[in-house]
Amino acid sequence: MDTIVTRAAGLDVHKAQVTACVRVPGQGRARVQEVAEFATTVRGLLSLRDWLKAHRATQVAMEATGVYWKPVWAILEDTGIKLDCVATDILGASGRAMLDALAAGTTDADILAELAKGKLRAKIPALKEALVGRFDRQHALIVSAILAHLDFLDEQIQLLSDEIEEQLAPFAKAVELLCTIPGVQRRTAESVIAEIGTDMSRFPSARHLASWAGQCPGNDRSAGKRRSGKTRHGSKWLDTALTEAAMAATRTSDVYLTAQYHRLRPRRGHGRALGAVKHSILCACWHMLTTGELYRELGGDYYTRRDPEHVTRRLVAQLERLGHHVTLEAAAA
Repeated sequence: MDTIVTRAAGLDVHKAQVTACVRVPGQGRARVQEVAEFATTVRGLLSLRDWLKAHRATQVAMEATGVYWKPVWAILEDTGIKLDCVATDILGASGRAMLDALAAGTTDADILAELAKGKLRAKIPALKEALVGRFDRQHALIVSAILAHLDFLDEQIQLLSDEIEEQLAPFAKAVELLCTIPGVQRRTAESVIAEIGTDMSRFPSARHLASWAGQCPGNDRSAGKRRSGKTRHGSKWLDTALTEAAMAATRTSDVYLTAQYHRLRPRRGHGRALGAVKHSILCACWHMLTTGELYRELGGDYYTRRDPEHVTRRLVAQLERLGHHVTLEAAAA
């Protein structure tokens, strides 16, 4: 026998907003449905709680992504604050100052909001609303333990970073050289040097390096037939470093690597286009470490400059497919 809930509610929970729906008895055998939206600040969730009470909802079901259900559950159970819907980085300078103050026993929302720094000070009214809530000794204990653990991890990372920097001191010039490639930061350059070294004489060409690293199509042939072009496996640490560099490079304006990615992505897809950028970065590393020269930027308009007539024909064809008649006239020199 099915169980019928007379006064039920459903919540669709997102990071900054909750959509709530209740179904309650109406006149006769009819059912009445109401939908409302609430912010996920403490004040907004308190309004949600009052709204559910007003409709005398007896059971509430939630659908949420990740851990976004926790503040809603906590407020219905009478606890918690909501900081991350206002401060995007709660472990930044402002967020950390507020968390430290909360752990130390400060719960006044006005005092906590005034700890905001920089651009976050423009959100002080929203911060005051987000910091209103129940934060007792148990919460302070848990937050203190988490912050202490984060401090320990930061300390260990710094110790290891200092040791890595000391070990890479003889190769500092090579690291600085690779940092001139778009998308390559110091940590990435250090990872690349750690995996391929600085002596490129062991690789006869940049293609040999790319093949060894698994950053080029495979060459599986048998009886004169090509069976697979799947990329072979290489160093996973080098691959991770190149992926990070390639992703950063594709977000850089007016550089060759970005143009290469956007040229290949429509035809080959994101994965292969990114693989081509990784290959280009690794080949550039080989040439730079071999010659000692800085990275030479080809520019974001490289493909346009290389074959302007092809670009012109492609653009004209696109316009004609849209129903336009195109007449070209050369611009004055």
